[in-house]
Amino acid sequence: MSKFSPGKTKAMPAVSTASLPDIIFMLLFFFMVVTQLRENVLKVNVITPQATELTKLIHKSLVNTIHVGKPKDQYQLQYGTAPMLQLNDQVSSPRDIPLFLENFRANVKEAQRPRIITSLKVDGDVTMGILQDIKTALRKSSQLKINYSAKPRAE
Repeated sequence: MSKFSPGKTKAMPAVSTASLPDIIFMLLFFFMVVTQLRENVLKVNVITPQATELTKLIHKSLVNTIHVGKPKDQYQLQYGTAPMLQLNDQVSSPRDIPLFLENFRANVKEAQRPRIITSLKVDGDVTMGILQDIKTALRKSSQLKINYSAKPRAE
């Protein structure tokens, strides 16, 4: 008589779910720490035009964004209805662009500074005069890499 019988198989025990809440809370805390929330509150309406030839930006940490459009309804009493530009959280003018670029460059490593790109998110109804003033200010600040944001055209 042997102690182990070859014909009998034991049933597998049930999987313990006692540690499942701990795992869920660890994942929750991980995603809460890692997730970045939107840093800037948009004060202008920007409806970007549609385009067909689009390329995706690779290093988004090296991209600074300038929003150009008409103020949102809650800001129209304060700023009027004329199109304006927004740098970070502040409504600005083209003469504030050099200081904005210098502050952005100060936060980027020196080796990566030549790869900085300025992305212009411009409303489709904005006139070219404002855009030309912005491009002139960028050129005077030696920021020659410019990207125009657009939505893909539905075909």
